[in-house]
Amino acid sequence: MDQIDQFIAEFASFVWGIPLVILLIGGGLFLLVYSRFLPFRYLGHSVEVLRGKYNNPNDPGDINHFQALSTALSSTVGMGNIAGVAVAIAVGGPGAIFWLWVSAIVGMATKFFTNTLAVMYRGKDTEGKIQGGVMYFIVEGLGKKWKPLAAFFAIAGLVGALPVFNVNQLTQAINFILLEPNNIETGFTSSLIIGIILTLITTIVIIGGLDRISKTVSKLVPAMVALYFVSVLIILFVNADVVLHYFGLIFTDAFAANNYKGDPLLGGMLGGLILLGIRRGAFSNEAGIGTATMAHGASKTTEPVREGLIAMLGPAIDTLVVCTLTAMAILVTGVWQTSDENGVSLTAAAFEQSIPYIGQYLLLLCILAFSISSLFSYSYYGTKCLSFLIGAENKKYYNYIYILSIIIGATTTLSFILNLIDGFFALMAIPTMISTLIMAPRVMKAARIYFEKYL
Repeated sequence: MDQIDQFIAEFASFVWGIPLVILLIGGGLFLLVYSRFLPFRYLGHSVEVLRGKYNNPNDPGDINHFQALSTALSSTVGMGNIAGVAVAIAVGGPGAIFWLWVSAIVGMATKFFTNTLAVMYRGKDTEGKIQGGVMYFIVEGLGKKWKPLAAFFAIAGLVGALPVFNVNQLTQAINFILLEPNNIETGFTSSLIIGIILTLITTIVIIGGLDRISKTVSKLVPAMVALYFVSVLIILFVNADVVLHYFGLIFTDAFAANNYKGDPLLGGMLGGLILLGIRRGAFSNEAGIGTATMAHGASKTTEPVREGLIAMLGPAIDTLVVCTLTAMAILVTGVWQTSDENGVSLTAAAFEQSIPYIGQYLLLLCILAFSISSLFSYSYYGTKCLSFLIGAENKKYYNYIYILSIIIGATTTLSFILNLIDGFFALMAIPTMISTLIMAPRVMKAARIYFEKYL
């Protein structure tokens, strides 16, 4: 197992090298400048669209704008925000959060372009049903000769869409918050039991398909974000005297790398810190990775640009709001300096310190909602990838692998799981960013026509 763990760690480090950073962040910066900062100029309009002002039930697609964003957010507003941020701070200190923010701002432009393309170039599966996603917009937008690139994305997506990280961290949270304090023995057996329970819950929902998934998560996502928001505000209020100090530290440490404990990459500690922030940012909001295109591509709309505007709200909500809340909770309580915990346990320690007796349980409630909702969405992504590769009539087979992976995620180490998903996310980013950059002029042409018509 140690050899496999080492191999996966080396694989993740290799694919997250300088070329990918240039493609993901450099490409995103190009899109931001090329669009003349369009994502930020039309935020007000995107909120109007989200509120349903332009909804038409007769438009092609399966779900409305709000359900599409909720489905996409349910896979991103999750353990990446709670455990992923804790990992970033444990390894990189406060400065890692600054680079997380950079990835989110750049990611808003990337999401606008990728998800506009997801609706602009929808394809049909073997059952004749309209589908969206990176693999479809590559084939429909660039032609059949590009199908190998589309297949590369779908193959990587089969692993990237597995729920193993969320399950792993939910299991760790239940063990750390619920079982250990009550003197219940934790280990392989307790983790296996948790995995089996999660498997049963997930099976019931995913068998219902996208309609049940979207309806479930559109209720869960707003509620879990609200509960988490209130809980962190309490922590910040309790530690109000140091909030400004630690918020400032995010900026000063971003270039000093004083607390970086990882491998020196990209030429030094600062390079390692930047890469850490970008990796955790990509893991958190998935901008440039391409998973969200499968949810937004199913939206009921005839206006591709409109869905791009909705999708760009994802990184703002996910990373700029929720990840920052987690980061401030961990920083102001000081647990990142005094605790040996990592991942979700570090966040739990912060909650317990500022909200004694109930803090950890509030966090556990949020974690349950975050994790379970993401379990539903990722299954949808995986079945779409398998449908593209071997036909929609065979997509059900992915759910068997998916359900088995829940057990694996519950009983395997954090480092193995994190590196596995990181690595395959990186592979998914390659076809997503290459095809998006090639077709960016088409998106801008559509955007000019759209804004002349509606604004």
